[in-house]
Amino acid sequence: MVRFDLFRSAKLLSILMASGLVLAVSSAAFAAEFPEKGKTIQMLVGFAAGGSTDVGARLMASGMEKELGTSVLVVNKPGASGQIAYTALTQAKPDGYTIGNTNFPSSVVSYLDPARKATYARKSFELLALHVIDPALFAVKADSPFKTLKDVVDAAKANPRKVKISTTGIQSDEAFAILQFQKMTGTQFAMVHFAQGVASAMTAFLGGKIDVLCANVGDLLSQFKSGEVRILGIMDDESSPFYPGVKTFEQQGYKLYNSSSRGFAAPAGTPKAVVDALSGAMKRVSASEDHKKRMADMGLTLRYMDPVQYNAYWSEYEKTLIELLPLTK
Repeated sequence: MVRFDLFRSAKLLSILMASGLVLAVSSAAFAAEFPEKGKTIQMLVGFAAGGSTDVGARLMASGMEKELGTSVLVVNKPGASGQIAYTALTQAKPDGYTIGNTNFPSSVVSYLDPARKATYARKSFELLALHVIDPALFAVKADSPFKTLKDVVDAAKANPRKVKISTTGIQSDEAFAILQFQKMTGTQFAMVHFAQGVASAMTAFLGGKIDVLCANVGDLLSQFKSGEVRILGIMDDESSPFYPGVKTFEQQGYKLYNSSSRGFAAPAGTPKAVVDALSGAMKRVSASEDHKKRMADMGLTLRYMDPVQYNAYWSEYEKTLIELLPLTK
């Protein structure tokens, strides 16, 4: 009787395996067990604490803790434009307990540029969700003679390489935005790179050492509200609720769209059930009214994409950078 039962069980198991049902059951069981009670999930952020990338990541981590019932600890690993953190992420154990922030363009350009000698490639990331699209913008001081984007274009054409404009690095989203704008308008700016970040660029800008600040929507809320700066245009396909009355570049005749996009990924090889659990939690957080309000309070533009959408978005962005990267040399 025992032998018959074992044989029958073994036969049933082989049938289930052939049909893929065992894999599905195992995957579901794995999902049910993830995360283990009391086991912390680390979220690596490749930029310093306090910046808009860090703030957005911490807001997501806080929401995920409620959704997953465990701690989500943000660990800042700044340096090399995010590459230190991306390296650590892609080398981590693919079990869902180490995830990381993925910024555009840094996460993409770091492996596209051979000089960066990245140990990872696109296939090293298991994408979870896109969280933020923080559009780029041009700003001037309130007393600047530049009132519109056309004023800036006219000045740059009349004085090539004389109008000073800021970036946060040679391969930053601002630098790529300016390269696109130059190509579109036939202008040449004097790009000044502040590798230490937007805070350094802001100091130079407010001190009169920079004519135009190229930054992101989330960077200038307080200065805009205080009247210190004038926003000339936003590089998005829609106006920003944070800057009422400010036109997009497109509305002013320049079809330019650029942003600092921020999402999350796990190491390649992370089980699908775990990916589903993590991305599902991020989706629920992004849809919550509390998260939307907290993001809006920080001036962060919430644009959720699921893993499929994020992969498609990554592919398109990669194509753009392949075209622009030679211009940074």
